[in-house]
Amino acid sequence: MNIAKQASLFGGELEPDQDESKYSTKIEAPVYQPSEKKPHLRELVDLSKTNSLIREIIASDIQQDVKQFLMEAAYRHAVFNYEKIADYYAHASPEVQALMDKSALVIIDFGKAIQHGYVKLCDEIKSQYLEESE
Repeated sequence: MNIAKQASLFGGELEPDQDESKYSTKIEAPVYQPSEKKPHLRELVDLSKTNSLIREIIASDIQQDVKQFLMEAAYRHAVFNYEKIADYYAHASPEVQALMDKSALVIIDFGKAIQHGYVKLCDEIKSQYLEESE
């Protein structure tokens, strides 16, 4: 599929003076080399803002059900370190790896990512992928 066709799939088009040959459709996934050291769980996520918000919520004078909701919402401020998570995954048991896969903390298998609903493809891209992978 040429670049102009790909651009049109996403609602764009090449400018008349753009050189199509300088673009590549080749996709190369980076090769990950796990660390020899398994990181500590505390290194995988930064909860400082989450914990600060939770302390404020607990100290507040609001209804308990609202507190509970706000505490749950505070976890959206967690900052995950995906490089450390990948290192941890490489040293984890198969059971932990399977659960990390289901949570999409790592995506090792593109097929599983689709199966679990983490990757959604439009029909044209899916058919192109299947066509090229045969």
